[in-house]
Amino acid sequence: MSVPPQAFVNKNKKHFLGIPAPLGYVAGVGRGATGFTTRSDIGPARDANDVSDDRHAPPAAKRKKTEEEDDDEDLNDSNYDEFSGYSGSLFSKDPYDKDDAEADAIYESIDKRMDEKRKEYREKRLKEDLERYRQERPKIQQQFSDLKRELKSVSEDEWSAIPEVGDARNRKQRNPRAEKFTPLPDSVLSRNLGGESSSSIDPGSGDLDLRKIGQARNTLMTVKLSQVSDSVTGQTVVDPKGYLTDLQSMIPTYGGDINDIKKARLLLKSVRETNPNHPPAWIASARLEEVTGKVQSARNLIMKGCEVNPSSEELWLEAARLQPRDTARAAKRRVYRKALEHIPNSVRLWKAAVELENPEDARILLSRAVECCHTSVELWLALARLETYENARKVLNKARENIPTDRQIWVTAAKLEEAHGQWIYSGSKKIKLSGTPVFRMAGAIIRAVIGHGIEPEDQKHTWMEDAEACANEGAYECARAVYGYALSVFPSKKSIWLRAAYLEKQHGTRASLEALLQRAVAHCPKSEVLWLMGAKSKWLAGDVPAARGILSLAFQANPNSEEIWLAAVKLESENKEYDRARRLLSKARASAPTPRLKKCATSVPMWILLSRLEEKLKNVTKARSVLEKARLRNPKTAELWLESVRLERRNGSAEIANAVMAKALQECPNAGRLWAEAIFMESRPQRKTKSVKIDPDLGDAWAYFYKFELLHGNDQQQEDVKSRCKTAEPHHGEAWCKVSKDIANWCFSTEQVLLLVAKNLPVPT
Repeated sequence: MSVPPQAFVNKNKKHFLGIPAPLGYVAGVGRGATGFTTRSDIGPARDANDVSDDRHAPPAAKRKKTEEEDDDEDLNDSNYDEFSGYSGSLFSKDPYDKDDAEADAIYESIDKRMDEKRKEYREKRLKEDLERYRQERPKIQQQFSDLKRELKSVSEDEWSAIPEVGDARNRKQRNPRAEKFTPLPDSVLSRNLGGESSSSIDPGSGDLDLRKIGQARNTLMTVKLSQVSDSVTGQTVVDPKGYLTDLQSMIPTYGGDINDIKKARLLLKSVRETNPNHPPAWIASARLEEVTGKVQSARNLIMKGCEVNPSSEELWLEAARLQPRDTARAAKRRVYRKALEHIPNSVRLWKAAVELENPEDARILLSRAVECCHTSVELWLALARLETYENARKVLNKARENIPTDRQIWVTAAKLEEAHGQWIYSGSKKIKLSGTPVFRMAGAIIRAVIGHGIEPEDQKHTWMEDAEACANEGAYECARAVYGYALSVFPSKKSIWLRAAYLEKQHGTRASLEALLQRAVAHCPKSEVLWLMGAKSKWLAGDVPAARGILSLAFQANPNSEEIWLAAVKLESENKEYDRARRLLSKARASAPTPRLKKCATSVPMWILLSRLEEKLKNVTKARSVLEKARLRNPKTAELWLESVRLERRNGSAEIANAVMAKALQECPNAGRLWAEAIFMESRPQRKTKSVKIDPDLGDAWAYFYKFELLHGNDQQQEDVKSRCKTAEPHHGEAWCKVSKDIANWCFSTEQVLLLVAKNLPVPT
């Protein structure tokens, strides 16, 4: 027999199978087996002429049923129905005619119509169920979707370097070779027998000390357990606050490695089984299932955790969060109510349950909540907001009985009474008995609380804002209290003294203003403005000697101050003391430190005069270039921009003038004279108000404003402009200074100067 060649064959398949046997081969003859004969080899012991037996005959062909057998019905109980009886058609043997076809068509149309009624709802419901099922049980290809997207970053060389699966995987198992056994030659045996050597094992060195191995294993286990176990109680030492944070690094995100998800599941399962009363373990397990898309499993886990730990509000809150969206409101309501049965004193659960109810049901829930959590201020105040005025008073009274030291309850009760025009009886009674005015009580409250909770670097800014807010609301006593406290902390701040002085000037009395200014100059003797305000207050009251005394003190504190010299000269001239005024002016000219003369080559008036000279010589283009060069040398100068605008308007270039004005307002947004000029250039009359707000000391803006009201306003608007101008007391402006500094008009009031300037102003066209 020829042996098959060495080729890749199946290891379990014999090589001789499927090959014809050699000539003369008898199976088993080599091991002494002999052949034998059975009855099946010689056939049955029956003569061929014997009558055939039916038992050995083949089965007969099935005969056709008779008509009687066809009429027989199957009356088995399994075919019986209470409504339709036995199954089967009564007219199954009748011919199928047109009436039957028409009836079937009618029934089929009715079935289609009935099916279309709820088809849209059924398909929508089926789609939602399918989406929910896909979300809870995602496909394998969805789990590896992020890994598929990363394949786009694989280069061509990396792709070519990937080995083929058929070249490296289980090559020996897939293509085994037949094992060969060859006898060892006798020469090898004899050669090895000649070089035989004996070896032995030392009994002392070969023994293993199993006791030491066990001790080492126990020591290692003890070290591991001591790291996670408490030596006193034996409970697992886990930081409840940081446990979930630590698990964030272990929880795999959706689409991550499946092995990591399995490891995290096993770890969390071990934690739950080791310490089932540890709520963070249940929460972490539920969130793991949620992240992997098994939301229903997450719900089951968290509900099981709630059963094991019914007193953990974290578990109940997590269970409410995991409820399905379509029934979230009702499901959360049931979860919170069941949670409150186990933890009735949990403020967080009460607040979460109240947020899901309408106002009426929320009021009922809160009335029960304040009984269980009578120390929660938030629940008391929430109940008071939902009650009527009378019931809210009762609620707040009960709240003060349970929490008498909480300030918020008292403040809320005071606001409630104030909103309904009532005063707290006990407080008003105490005020009446003490004889203390209400404004003094308000000032005392402000002085007691205004310094709390403010950083030192923010105190001045915050207190100034508070004082302005009080003044805008009409609470002038509160504003005085704020300024008083601020001055006690910052006594050397001139800006705070000025703000307080302006408040007293507008809303106080002359005596209070003078008293404040006396204190101000004592703390800020170098502030000329404070001295001048005090002298002016005395002069307006008719006390000229007191005004002279204040100015003399101001001279001592600020020698050679030009502002004080001019104020003294104006005081004497207003009182017709011309000789004294002349003497003061001669002293001022001799001792004034500044010459009041501009000799700078880049002087703005010089540039303006040069441009006007060029304009007179009909060189308009050169005049423009002169002003442009002046603006480059003196950026953000409103006078130069104003002269450029007027140059274009004088030469009839209205569009260019508007463009230059727009650029001027962008570069100098706080220039009042530009806004005053823009009043009649633009069709927006609100700019007249903006100009006087930006620079109230510019008299030209007030004059143009009044001129505008004379042309387009009524008497009330004109009077309003005059009163506002008198309050602002402007001192600057081209047209204003020409009139106010005219010797013939030295005794004119602000209103008279305004009327005269507005009269002389031309009407721009």
